[in-house]
Amino acid sequence: MLRRSFLHLGLATLSAPALIGRALATGAPAPGGTRFTVTYFDVPGIRGSRDVTDAGDGTIWVCGQRNGTLGRFDPRSGQLRIVELGQGAAPHGVIRGPDGAAWVTEGGQNAIARIDDKTHKVALFRLPDERAKANLNTGVFDKAGILWFTGQNGVIGRFDPKTEKMEVWDAPRGRGAYGITMTPSGEVWYASLAGNHIARIDTGTAKVTVVEPPTPGQGARRAWSDSKNRIWVSEWNSGNVSAYDTLSQSWKTWKLPGEKPRTYSVYVDDADKVWLTDFTANAIVRFDPVTEAFNSFPSDKPGANVRQMDGRSGEAWGGESGNDRLVRIQTVQPA
Repeated sequence: MLRRSFLHLGLATLSAPALIGRALATGAPAPGGTRFTVTYFDVPGIRGSRDVTDAGDGTIWVCGQRNGTLGRFDPRSGQLRIVELGQGAAPHGVIRGPDGAAWVTEGGQNAIARIDDKTHKVALFRLPDERAKANLNTGVFDKAGILWFTGQNGVIGRFDPKTEKMEVWDAPRGRGAYGITMTPSGEVWYASLAGNHIARIDTGTAKVTVVEPPTPGQGARRAWSDSKNRIWVSEWNSGNVSAYDTLSQSWKTWKLPGEKPRTYSVYVDDADKVWLTDFTANAIVRFDPVTEAFNSFPSDKPGANVRQMDGRSGEAWGGESGNDRLVRIQTVQPA
């Protein structure tokens, strides 16, 4: 039975200076003379600055997983607004929905949370009691406005915001359902970390079709589609980034630079450049599928542990969960 609840507005605003560092990236320029500017922002009041997403108005949403908050940060003014998500909250993923609101996979309360982008009012849509401890991970909206989500303890689900109907199923191979994405053609795919595979969900029947990556035991963690219906996969165990072409049903795989990379996040920008995070190198890594060249942007602090990235045109954003701050990498085109 679906349980819905609303939380009273728990909103704090911090206006302390948030910009704490600016530096030109040490990596070589990309072909064509493109350079990058890296900026770090402190986000006080956010503990465990995890997944981020563009709020659509120049601000950035960021999950505070360790203190049950969602932050809304404005890099232009340095203002940070903090929304309390409720007792026991531990937000994992955040995306911007078709309604403009922030939608959070809220693992601590075993619920999908909607945070209104105007009032910051929090609505919780709890999973059924029989699906306790789903370990909610990541969500994505399909073209019909249905939210699909994963739970790392072995569940996939969908939620219809119009009817508030929630359905949850067992993932076909048990534990591991993690990152999720939608292609331009409307297909929903997810990656299974513990299951070492990716899978397509039929949005009509919820039937799941498993696809095996070419590297055994690779630890497919996150997934993001590009404009050509290719699913880009960050492989935690192998240190690879792989691309599955859903049209030709073929794979390509590349190893990240450095010793024993650990590829956590993958995000594809509007120019089809691929942004990754490497925990071993303590860096954000940009990959150009055309030139097959990597650019690395190591953090200026140890233990950054950048989680799921997102961005907007000319900007890639990430949350340094180990340092409680945000990082922005701007693409600077040659004059």
